[in-house]
Formats: sequence, C-alpha cells, structure tokens
Amino acid sequence: MTSTAPDDSVSADDRALLEAVAGGFPSAVDDLGSLVRIPGIAWPAFDQTQLVRSAERVAQLARETGLFETVDILRAPVADGDGEELGQPAVLAVRPARAGRPTVMLYAHHDVQPPGADELWETPPFEPTVRDGRIYARGAADDKAGVMTHIASLRALAETIGPDALDVGIVLFVEGEEEFGSRSFGPFLEAHRDAMCSDVIVVADSGNLDSSTPAVTVSLRGNAKFHLTVRTLDHASHSGMFGGAVPDAMLATIRLLSTLWDENGSVAVDGLVSRDAETPAYSEEQLREETGLLDGVRPIGDGSILGRIWNKPTVTVTGIDFTSVEAASNTLSPEVTAVLSCRVAPGQSSEEAYEALVAHLRAHAPFGAELSFSEVDLGDSVLVDTNGWAIEELRGALADGYGRDAVDYGIGGSIPFISDLVETFEGAQILVTGVEDPHSRAHSPNESLHIETFRNAIRSEALLLARLNRREAS
Repeated sequence: MTSTAPDDSVSADDRALLEAVAGGFPSAVDDLGSLVRIPGIAWPAFDQTQLVRSAERVAQLARETGLFETVDILRAPVADGDGEELGQPAVLAVRPARAGRPTVMLYAHHDVQPPGADELWETPPFEPTVRDGRIYARGAADDKAGVMTHIASLRALAETIGPDALDVGIVLFVEGEEEFGSRSFGPFLEAHRDAMCSDVIVVADSGNLDSSTPAVTVSLRGNAKFHLTVRTLDHASHSGMFGGAVPDAMLATIRLLSTLWDENGSVAVDGLVSRDAETPAYSEEQLREETGLLDGVRPIGDGSILGRIWNKPTVTVTGIDFTSVEAASNTLSPEVTAVLSCRVAPGQSSEEAYEALVAHLRAHAPFGAELSFSEVDLGDSVLVDTNGWAIEELRGALADGYGRDAVDYGIGGSIPFISDLVETFEGAQILVTGVEDPHSRAHSPNESLHIETFRNAIRSEALLLARLNRREAS
C-alpha cells in the first residue's frame, strides 16, 4: 500500500510531514477498523450504548494526539423540542491558536446509517474486510474515514512539528447524529459558539470525481422531505362490491404522484427551479457503470448528466405505507402515506421548494382526495464561495497530496448543516472535502472505502494544516 502521488514538488518540511503520514498509515487503517466495528446508529430503534462507545473511542483518539487543551463528549437539546430531549453525543476538542495563526475547524461524524438487510452484504457490515484495494464495511467511507483523516493528519503534525511549535488553532468537532438529521446541531453550535469560532471550516463528508482525482465540493443541493397522506374513504371496502365506482387511496396516490414528473422523468412542478452552471464531461456509460443501471433502462431527465444530478431538482418516493404483498386482500384502501424526498437546486430555499410541492399536490389531487402533510424536514442548499484564500490553499494541498489537480465538484445529495455553520460562524471559509468515490456506495449495502484515496486524503489534509500553521490569520 504505497502512495503513487509524487513528493518532489513539495518543500523539505512538507516531505517530512508526508513521510510521517506514510509511517502512520497502517495505524490509521487499524484505528478505522476499530471504529467501524462499533455499530453507532443514532436511530432510537438501535442500541444507543454503541453510539456512546463510538463517541468515547473518538475522544480517546483525539486525546492521544496530545494536541488539544480540552476534549469533551457533549450533548445539546434537540432543536424545536421541549428542551429536555438531548441529541446524540458529539466530541469537541479544542486547541486555541497562537502567534496570530488562523483557527481551523475539522468536522466529521461518527454515527452511521443502519446496515439494511444482512443478506445484501457480501461480508458482515460491521466487520471491515479488505478486497480489491477497498475496505468494505458500514461507515468505512461515510464518515468514519473522515474522522480518521482528521486524526491521522493531526498525528503527523504532532510528530513533525510538535505540540509546542504548532500555532494553528484546531477545533475538532465530530458529530453523533448526522445520519439522523443533525437534530441538535443548531443548539450545539449556539452553546459552544465561542469555543468553536474558526476562520476555516473543513467538512470531511463529501466525495471525489473518482478514486484518484480529488475534488473541492462547491455546490450541494438542498432537501425537502415530508410525508404525504392521501385519504378517499373513512373505512376499507370490498373491491369487488364497490370497485369501479369508488376511488381507493392507492389509485388516487398513483395518479397524484405521476403528475410530479414529465414523460422524460424530469420534475414537472411549477416553482422548483434549476441552476445554470457548467459541469465536467460525464458519459452515460460512466453513469451505468457507477449506478448499476440495467441494460435497456434509459436515464431520465435532460441536459448534461452531471447537470441533472448537481443542479436540477428531483422528487423521489422513498417509502410507502400500504398492505404488503403477503397480506394483500381484495380491499379498497382508505388511506395511503408516502415519503417524498425532494432535492432542491442550489440557490433555492428548501422552504420555497416545499411550498411549491404542496401547492402542486393540492392542485392535482384526483377525485377530490383529502391530502395531509407531516414530518416535514427541510435543509437548505449550499453554494461555496470559491474566491477565498483558504480554498486556494486546499486546492494546492490536494494537488500535492493526490499528485493531480483537484476539480470543482457538485453534490446531488445534501449536507444541510453546512448552512448552519455559515450562519453561525459568519466570515468563516467553508472547505468541503471527503474520501468517497463513485464506487463507495455510501448508505447502501457493501459500502466501501478506496484505500489509496484514504491515504491521499490524509496526505492532503496534513499538508493543508501545516501550511495554515505558517499563515498569518486574516
């Protein structure tokens, strides 16, 4: 497992730093494995003691770097709650800046998605398995590799620069409920605003163009997720006795949902906007390879493929409450509830998008069906300022860490808490990076981390931190 990125273009100090990264990489992989084996899932249906174990392990790793004045495991009240319900445990480690150097916040999250059906995994989801240059396990890429990228970078700094000579301020913030909606994120930032105040914020929860080409994420779609309930009857009725005269809820739901898209599969909702921006070349063949699109099934939408993914809205039905196939009977259903997940184009507010969806659905409700909306979850899109000095430092560190220039990248998914960071720490420069690649399958069975990408991500972040340590705060 040797790196292919060249080191001859960097200074002697940076070469020593990269040598420290190389020497510490086996330990980083081992420690990633120890984290992955802890099934820390924030959903209440899962064992919450595992999430506590995960936070304790992250805190231990932070303390062992020897760089922080304080390392704490903290909780904050859930936003919009009664003040008594607390969010999941987060780790906050702080080292104040000295000698006029900037402060950098390093964000990642230690909670993971549920594994899903075990039979869909080729190897056990919480037992890291190396195969074909990748580590397979739930959380290996999203986002425990992000946690370990921070820890391994800090270890290299401690080894080469030393705690006494390190002047850059560091705030390590490892959240414990990102996959569960970051319910206490806002209150946590408010409660610890002074300790967390930073000039630069590195969010290690994104991806790259491919396994060897680094990316700087500059745009992310927002999200508007909600439950739609369709009612046509006050009780179930016999489908043979009344079918053909009485519209059941499933018929109304199918008809209603079909109005959300045009014949090409593009969203057809007035008020949902698209962003006009150039995208890199990306072929249909690459889309098929990376997504497993079946032969004979054509892509949906129009325009460039990455433009559809990065800059246009989508609506996806991600769940539905209805009679299972095994329990099916000849019955007219009175009520159906579906979960709708809308990705909102960068630049449009999620609230505006949600209002447009509600207006569309009400206007198109067939047969006078009753509609109700609940469990609304909104997160705004992000457009990163690409003109700051910090993003130039990041691009240089990525180029030296990976051995090739970084590309500006858009994400079809959402990281809503970034807008909270922007609002809370006004003036801070946001740098969104990550270790995922198109084959990582985050959130899906057989999630994996490309090992060489992991190594190069650590190299790049270590270089970035060392260079910030030599820079005067603006």
